[in-house]
Amino acid sequence: GLGSKKDAANNVIIKKPGSPEKENHPSICLQAHLDMVPQKNNDKKFDFTKDPIEAYIDGEWVTANGTTLGADNGIGAAAILAVLEDDTLEHGPLEALFTATEETGMDGAFGLKKGVLHGDILLNLDSEEEGELYVGCAGGVDANITFKYKAEPTPARNYRAVKLVVKGLKGGHSGIQIVEQRANANKLLFRFIREQKKSMDILLCSVDGGGLRNAIPREATATLMVRTKDLEQLTKELKAYEKVVKAEFAGIEDAVSIKLTETEAPETMIAKEVAENVAAQLTKAVVGCPDGVQRMSVSMPGLVQTSSNLARVVSDGKTVKLQCLLRSSVNSEKEELGEAISAVFELAGAKVELTGAYNGWKPNLDSPILAAMKASYKALFGKEPAVTAIHAGLECGIIGTNYPKLDMISFGPTICYPHSPDEKVNIASVGKFYEFLVDTLKNAPLK
Repeated sequence: GLGSKKDAANNVIIKKPGSPEKENHPSICLQAHLDMVPQKNNDKKFDFTKDPIEAYIDGEWVTANGTTLGADNGIGAAAILAVLEDDTLEHGPLEALFTATEETGMDGAFGLKKGVLHGDILLNLDSEEEGELYVGCAGGVDANITFKYKAEPTPARNYRAVKLVVKGLKGGHSGIQIVEQRANANKLLFRFIREQKKSMDILLCSVDGGGLRNAIPREATATLMVRTKDLEQLTKELKAYEKVVKAEFAGIEDAVSIKLTETEAPETMIAKEVAENVAAQLTKAVVGCPDGVQRMSVSMPGLVQTSSNLARVVSDGKTVKLQCLLRSSVNSEKEELGEAISAVFELAGAKVELTGAYNGWKPNLDSPILAAMKASYKALFGKEPAVTAIHAGLECGIIGTNYPKLDMISFGPTICYPHSPDEKVNIASVGKFYEFLVDTLKNAPLK
């Protein structure tokens, strides 16, 4: 019975009148995104377009069997639906904004037109640490990189085909987990290939590394051709390399696995006559590409200010395409990093396009809803909530561009390892999060 509509960007907006005696209170927009990151372990047979998530309770957590859970941001959407359904709650007029395709480019937020929302306050329910109020976030830009190449038949004699596989990495959200210095499967893969190309003839046939732009790559695979006489040495070098990587990432990536197995020879590879201009240059560029934390914030200790995630490297027989997601709370640093990555790959002969740029969300520590929520949290739980910013890209920054007068806060329950198959949400934190949301609606500041 509530008024609803879908806009041209596939956002869904639902409105609910204020409860009795609250009709003239500030209008609050509750916002969450509808999509999830579809990541699964390689050994998991699963089709995200039709198979249901296999969620289960593991002690104090809800998690999923071998896939991402979708608590990011299903838990926010569920909380909004619960508020809309419950006619016993006290609140002013409500707008529920469910945005589309946040994870692949924030298309819904970008497509939200001026004049659609009429709220005074926006509560974004897409943060992942209970007890923290987020008042700012990083902006971002995508670096889309393309190498073109010709394919030719693989050598018929004196070469063996091998598959190089990096797996067992933790991966995770490229905004949240990037500070943990986790390994990037694409970087590890090409680092080994480059090192070995110095002493033996290695032909790159295909590569498939990483997944979505905002997930730290957990797995990467390349099919290579190597001279038969070099295969034994290559195997020895790989064992030594795996030990080096395990030592470098001890305590961070203890399950890392880098293996070499013989495989059936592929029909084609990157043409030999252009190998130095494509395969070798691609390898050098990937090794040289900035990845991970680039700068930490001075004003907010512990917060990443600028980072890059070399998220994807994949060949299709005609091109090798790469994608990096750059984040920064300082727009000029984001732009400079984009130029640096462009320069590396352009020197290697690739075409680079920087797309989808969006600004960050600047903190307003004098926010009326921030003051009200701090008081509400302390009254409920006996302590002050932490007030901070996040290196991930929240939709608040984009929505605020068209709605600069919105008073915005982001908060949520505790979700660990989003964007990876280890994703899990803490059950008790969901209860606290929802209780806090309901109390915030009841005690929102007057206009």
